[in-house]
Amino acid sequence: MLARAYNIPEREGLFASTSWTLVLDAAQSHSSPRSLSALSSLCAVYWRPLYLFLRRQGFTSHDAQDLTQGFFAHLIETRAYTRAEQTKGRFRSFLLGTLKHFVANRRDHDQAKKRGGGTIFIPINEEAMQEMEVGMKVNETWSADRIYDRAWATALLRRALDRLGQECALAGKSLLFDGLKVHLSGTNGASARYEELSSRLHRPAPTLRSDLARMRVRYRAILREEVQVTVEEPGQVDEELRHLCRVMAAD
Repeated sequence: MLARAYNIPEREGLFASTSWTLVLDAAQSHSSPRSLSALSSLCAVYWRPLYLFLRRQGFTSHDAQDLTQGFFAHLIETRAYTRAEQTKGRFRSFLLGTLKHFVANRRDHDQAKKRGGGTIFIPINEEAMQEMEVGMKVNETWSADRIYDRAWATALLRRALDRLGQECALAGKSLLFDGLKVHLSGTNGASARYEELSSRLHRPAPTLRSDLARMRVRYRAILREEVQVTVEEPGQVDEELRHLCRVMAAD
């Protein structure tokens, strides 16, 4: 894999130390700083699907932002993750189901905001907001649930691509990554114009083919790791990956 080829250490013990399982373990006992940190990290990555779901439900941009932040406070205030077993251990399903319940009882949101204890605050920047609003217009006929699933899948892919970019940067391969990243998917990878890339990147075409093959393998491995972080059991990873592929293939 790319990490090994470029002498980059791979993450080990992913399920044991940095995943949704930490949050689920906390449901069996008292909350711990470690489990709350894990929950906060997950929410920081996957707040966009929640925001877009709320926007499609008819909330204004301001109200959707406010509700998203209040929802995270609600997770801590009520320890809502203790009911996560109802979602079969998937963080994706847990977040959406709990958000729907939260929105149906908006008075709880107002009280949680006033108390403010244990809030997970997610910085929402203007660039991200504009990007999501454009996406809303492109997919204006989609249901809120479909918007959520697509945003969820996109967040996973974005996260995997960012990690691959960071690995390449550490290995001194940033320019190579920038030149090849648009070809990482199966379709774009197959149609890559190696001679043109070779001229632009000053690298032999056969070498670029090998570079791209390694990057694609590593990209898929990282994506698998990112999915692992959001499920309770290793056996659920393939199911979530199949779901991701279906969501991204839907028009």
